[in-house]
Amino acid sequence: MVLARQFRPWPIDGMRRALLIVASLMLGACATPAPVPVAEPPSLLNDAAFAPSAVPRDPGVFAVSAAMRNYLRQDIARQVRDQGPLRGLVAALESNTQLKLEYDTAVTRTAAEAFEARAGNCLSLTVMTAALARELGLSVSFQRVFSEPLWTRSDDTLFASGHVNILLQGAAATGSKTYDRIKGVVVDFTPGVDLLRLRSQEILDHTVIAMFMNNRAAEALRRGAVDEAYWWVRGATLQDPRFLEAFNTLGVIYARHGDLGFAERTFRHVLALESENVSAIANLAGLFERQGRKVAALELRERLRRIEAQPPFHFFDLGIAALKRKDYASAREHFSRELSRNAFFHEAHFGLAVALLGLGELAPAHKQLAAALETSTNRRDHDIYAAKLAWLRSKHVD
Repeated sequence: MVLARQFRPWPIDGMRRALLIVASLMLGACATPAPVPVAEPPSLLNDAAFAPSAVPRDPGVFAVSAAMRNYLRQDIARQVRDQGPLRGLVAALESNTQLKLEYDTAVTRTAAEAFEARAGNCLSLTVMTAALARELGLSVSFQRVFSEPLWTRSDDTLFASGHVNILLQGAAATGSKTYDRIKGVVVDFTPGVDLLRLRSQEILDHTVIAMFMNNRAAEALRRGAVDEAYWWVRGATLQDPRFLEAFNTLGVIYARHGDLGFAERTFRHVLALESENVSAIANLAGLFERQGRKVAALELRERLRRIEAQPPFHFFDLGIAALKRKDYASAREHFSRELSRNAFFHEAHFGLAVALLGLGELAPAHKQLAAALETSTNRRDHDIYAAKLAWLRSKHVD
């Protein structure tokens, strides 16, 4: 994931202090009515303020080129046949004599572009792998990996890189005991990553496309192409209104463009959904500093300091521990706090539902189970939540 922070000095209490406007971007690098409100993105868009740009509505992120099909049918056809599609593709990705992939963070590429260049950042190589895998009939699951970002700077903007990876699975067991046990292979292109120590969260295709468009917005912003950046991030917000990093990027673009009212409105939209979203808090603090609203800015900076003292998933882990102790009141508090940082984390909604059930609060538990169902990202979890929700409904819970 990449966080873009606009960096400008502003005088505060007689000192020069950096203004950090944060936008999350995924470089080299989520029939029941939604219980978690999401504002319609068009209410935050200001198309008339930006010059038209030839940004495509559908960037064709996963499109498979003729060259990719020929590669699968000719270059690695024998090893796919002999080893099976899963191991055959993984072997080609790992080989220094076949695909010969290079890690390149200069630009975010579509699957076809990354294949042609034999290079890309983590997101580019991941979507290329997904496109090849699906062409072979493999199952693909994207995972957003939570790790410390790597910061770089371009002019007045800081960019922090994180990443996504991909789980490939075959339709049946592949024959290898290791492969059979894990029933798939995690492919991660980030150099030096320690997957065993990192948390991840499954995301769906539309979120990956939103990340791609958000990256393109960041890259345009880095070039100073603010109008183009707007149209890329606009597409990202429409692809996935729950990918809140895109709204942070949108706010950064508004701030850079001088549309401060729209910038504030956009950051507040994020905070209405996640009251402890560190990107939006830092963004809004920077905006207040720019406007001379020093007291409000300092309050947000202090709030940000307290939040950042706790690592991601801290309150979720505390909630799980409280459930194990059957301390449902504490669990309710911890899961609620986690949701203030990650509003669409289905496991936190489910944990909160369990805590509420333990407290005998059936109606609120029903709402949280509905939220878990609506935000789940795979069939297994969806079916579990649906069954539990059906059971609650059988109890005539409103």
